[in-house]
Amino acid sequence: MRKKIIAGNWKMYYSPAKAVAFVNEIKNKIDTDASDVVLCVPYINLQPVMETLKGTHIKVGAQNMHYEDSGAYTGEVSGAMLKDMGVKYVIIGHSERRAYFGESDVTVNQKVIKAIACGLTPIICVGEALAQREQGVTNDLVRMQTRIALKDVTATDAARAVIAYEPIWAIGTGKTASNEQAQEACAAIRQVIKELYDDNTAQAIRIQYGGSVTAANAKELFAMPDIDGGLVGGASLKPDFAVIANA
Repeated sequence: MRKKIIAGNWKMYYSPAKAVAFVNEIKNKIDTDASDVVLCVPYINLQPVMETLKGTHIKVGAQNMHYEDSGAYTGEVSGAMLKDMGVKYVIIGHSERRAYFGESDVTVNQKVIKAIACGLTPIICVGEALAQREQGVTNDLVRMQTRIALKDVTATDAARAVIAYEPIWAIGTGKTASNEQAQEACAAIRQVIKELYDDNTAQAIRIQYGGSVTAANAKELFAMPDIDGGLVGGASLKPDFAVIANA
């Protein structure tokens, strides 16, 4: 049985002092026996948050990485650097990275391959805009994004990855996909994993839902058969994150 995984995406919020204070507030309220819990924080907060979480089973992730090991890439951070710090997870291909920084399905694939090579677990984001949902191409789109993201990735490595289905129209808007909509898209992702690899890989990989996940809707969303937890945005910056993690 797949263990649920709850990841908080802090985006560009919290100074190191605020980050430490918040983590101290929630860390003892989270049951890590029930699910794997990850806090994906800004680069500047990685070290202080990891120090604060020592002695717990809560893991720390980054929100992005470069696909090269080193080089003249001002402002970038490599997977090797993250791994050396003790980071365990990294978000790859979030819709905000795609929309604001020009990331493509191809660069997502490059980053996934490098993250795996560095020993990091990628949280691979896929999802559709509102116009694409209204055009009825949601499943086609997330299947394509998943296929490209996992190009040249072995079945063994794919099984250890995490995929986050995030309908773009539900991120930070207060709108949430219905349980049925979220389940349908996550099932489509699992089906394409089966087609790419085999049923064992499809049953092993964990697929999250992300898009205005709250303490009020988390339990029902996470009860869907193909939803293995959530990638939580705004609510991960509030004490309610502990409620979501325990849902």
